[in-house]
Amino acid sequence: MTPAKDTPRAEDFKRATAGTLRAIAQSNEVQVAFQPGPSGLAGKRARLPLPTRALPAAEMARLRGVADSLALRVRHHDDAVHAARMPAQRDARDAYDALEQARVEVVGARHMAGVAANLRAHLAETCEAEGYDRMTKREQLPVAAALSLLARERMSGEHSPEAAGRALEQWRDTLGPAAERALDEMARTQDEQAAFARAARKLLAALDLAEAEAEAEPEQGDEAEAGAEQSGPQDASQDSEGDSQSESESTLGAEPEEMQGDAAEEDDSEDAEDEAATAQGEDKPSGPQPRRDRPAADNEAAYRAFTRAFDEEIGAEDLVDPDELTRLRQQLDQQLQHLQGVVAKLANRLQRRLLAQQQRAWDFDLEEGLLDAGRLARVVVNPLLALSYKRERDTEFRDTVVTLLIDNSGSMRGRPITVAAMCGDILARTLERCAVKVEVLGFTTRAWKGGQSRERWVAEGKPRNPGRLNDLRHIIYKAADAPWRRARKNLGLMLREGLLKENIDGEALLWAYRRLLARAEHRRILMVISDGAPVDDSTLSVNPGNYLERHLREVIRDIESRDFVELIAIGIGHDVTRYYRRAVTIVDAEELGGTMMKKLTELFDEDAALAWARAAAERAPLVA
Repeated sequence: MTPAKDTPRAEDFKRATAGTLRAIAQSNEVQVAFQPGPSGLAGKRARLPLPTRALPAAEMARLRGVADSLALRVRHHDDAVHAARMPAQRDARDAYDALEQARVEVVGARHMAGVAANLRAHLAETCEAEGYDRMTKREQLPVAAALSLLARERMSGEHSPEAAGRALEQWRDTLGPAAERALDEMARTQDEQAAFARAARKLLAALDLAEAEAEAEPEQGDEAEAGAEQSGPQDASQDSEGDSQSESESTLGAEPEEMQGDAAEEDDSEDAEDEAATAQGEDKPSGPQPRRDRPAADNEAAYRAFTRAFDEEIGAEDLVDPDELTRLRQQLDQQLQHLQGVVAKLANRLQRRLLAQQQRAWDFDLEEGLLDAGRLARVVVNPLLALSYKRERDTEFRDTVVTLLIDNSGSMRGRPITVAAMCGDILARTLERCAVKVEVLGFTTRAWKGGQSRERWVAEGKPRNPGRLNDLRHIIYKAADAPWRRARKNLGLMLREGLLKENIDGEALLWAYRRLLARAEHRRILMVISDGAPVDDSTLSVNPGNYLERHLREVIRDIESRDFVELIAIGIGHDVTRYYRRAVTIVDAEELGGTMMKKLTELFDEDAALAWARAAAERAPLVA
């Protein structure tokens, strides 16, 4: 082993920083990677900027601040609690995330002076780098940054960096009493993430960044829901809170339509009048009512789920026992022996293209670097010649993650789903050799023609325009960080009899998209394989006929307009070009393997990659 004194200074710093990050996070499972590009956190994988060889003191301080920030996020943050109240609109989501980051840093640094100093220095440097000291008007300072700084001041009692002083004063003078109360509540609840999230939503609502949540007493949680079987109006208001959250998750670009905001505040006399009106045949549903400040037609058209209580996101290995998974995998291999050779040949072509972009390049005849063994012969011939050194050039190939989202509906039964499973298997194996992460997901429902969601809807008197009325089943066949050899058997699950049912494409696409956004890779690709339009008989029987299709179009439009993910679709016997901007339709499932490899080869083509990099660089200031 190389002695510590011989280890480069940057390597020592990286090792110390990674160890400190795990210690502060109180988790040895955190993976720390130093890579070019912005820092970030995806699950238990922390990404830090790659330090330079010189590693000046200012850079070391900045990296320590970034590492401490990510470590405190791991230690004090719960993704599930955070996602439960996530607003839908982009500006509101950014502010919501920034407020939570301020909370974890204030709470985590409270008893660690060194961490607090690192975070203060990092915050001051960020404010100067973003040019906050040159901002004099309220609208110049980003909303997320302003609210984060104000919340940080209120929680910690410390002043914001001097660089943000003038612009921040403009915000203090225009907050209003409701926002001030929300900030005070956030300071009181900073140690409890769920309560802090409620206060953060109140702040966003006070500033008209997000819809106000339906008022509900904190103690009316799971106990109240379990004990209120005899009170219909109360059950309706309980469900409405979950539904308002589901609406905020159903679209990306529009504000959530909170269908039950006012219904939760109705008194008993108004509920009695509503029930009487329904009994007399008036055009008023017995369930939760739409917001009074919006036209009824807008609320009826907005996509929502009647309830999400029975939805399921599950790993393939948890649906069946290991022996059945082994049997299904063997069945898959037997059916596709003749196809595997054809697809493997195309996969090898894709692999050569990728490896060509990642191949090493060297600079020779240098005065320092690695000793060039290939030029030692001339030194032996002429000892007066100086030794020659070489240095490897940095590759321009950016780390990439690919998600394969496969329609698991009943119409895919037979040859289409078999070919899709094998193609996903070969694609994952091929890209893994090229250091490209692959995630394979599937979507279907838990029941035909509605499950427990429909049963609850019937029990509550069949309110009109209930929204989605089936239980989702989103299946993770292979996670992006899981090696192919461990997930290989899971892909055989697609052949299981009775698994394939209805398909609700819009919510599945949104689910896969959000999983990709949480990844730290620079380039994210989402490939959808489907054989038809979204169909769920239970939902379409009580909603407009284009209800699911319209929501799918909205989700696709929002994803494609943001350009954070490259979206591709392959339709099997179904024209998907009318939905997706970048799509192809094939007639026979046998063409799927070749089409998948061809589309990915086009994406990884050097010209396409450079165009994407230029577009990302142009968007970077706006996203920040």
